Amino acid sequence: MTPGGGSGRPRRARRACGSVPRGAVGNHGRPKRETGNLGRFKASLRENVLGSPKELMKLSVPSLVYAVQNNMAFLALSNLDAAVYQVTYQLKIPCTALCTVLMLNRTLSKLQWISVFMLCGGVTLVQWKPAQATKVVVEQNPLLGFGAIAIAVLCSGFAGVYFEKVLKSSDTSLWVRNIQMYLSGIVVTLVGVYLSDGAEIKEKGFFFGYTYYVWFVILLASVGGLYTSIVVKYTDNIMKGFSAAAAIVLSTVASVMLFGLQITLTFALGTLLVCVSIYLYGLPRQDTTSIQQGETDSKERVIGV
Repeated sequence: MTPGGGSGRPRRARRACGSVPRGAVGNHGRPKRETGNLGRFKASLRENVLGSPKELMKLSVPSLVYAVQNNMAFLALSNLDAAVYQVTYQLKIPCTALCTVLMLNRTLSKLQWISVFMLCGGVTLVQWKPAQATKVVVEQNPLLGFGAIAIAVLCSGFAGVYFEKVLKSSDTSLWVRNIQMYLSGIVVTLVGVYLSDGAEIKEKGFFFGYTYYVWFVILLASVGGLYTSIVVKYTDNIMKGFSAAAAIVLSTVASVMLFGLQITLTFALGTLLVCVSIYLYGLPRQDTTSIQQGETDSKERVIGV
């Protein structure tokens, strides 16, 4: 966990870093200083959180965008059929890839673009549920729904890639960055909660209905968010999309084993597409220049003969 052998506290640093990937401390000196000692970590928090409003404002951007995304997704679901919503919302996967290319100046091979759209189709099939007839008539505005889903897709791609760019553009600790963004997220969420359910909160209290199961779900979501940020920092947002798709498949398989959920043909086909897309995206890029040169030489030899 420590670079080289010059550090006199390898064991303490190893305990403090916990589940950080092996390259997290070795490649960045500052995270080691922040996590190796509690006092230094507190000093880092004062410096980067309380003493740096500019950094807080920088990390408030993805928090606000994610808030807009969640509200637009809810508005879209209220004005579109569930099947249409499932298909169109998966466009956030290629949108994330496009934002990665535009904002981070990266390039994707043709095979990687194919795998991204294949993943999009696979996730759609995995989550596909046939529409069920209902007697409840709900007035929907498809134009409003498609507009909302377009905004949600753009927000998803932009916020994820923006956060990745902030993480990788400085040596500030991953944990400090998470605290900066979550503080902004807490403020945004609290404003939304009190605007929508303020009267009920005053009457019953903020933590009304928080059972042990609710706290456990919150804990799982928090740990999942931390590990997601690790994936973003040490890989990218596209890989995050692939890992999320694999998680959907695994959770559905777990539901089959635990709750007797029946596997459908669409789920099997979607799982196959997800697995193939993950394999294709992970293939190393091949430099075909030498092959093409070899083919040219062979053609010249044939012509010469």
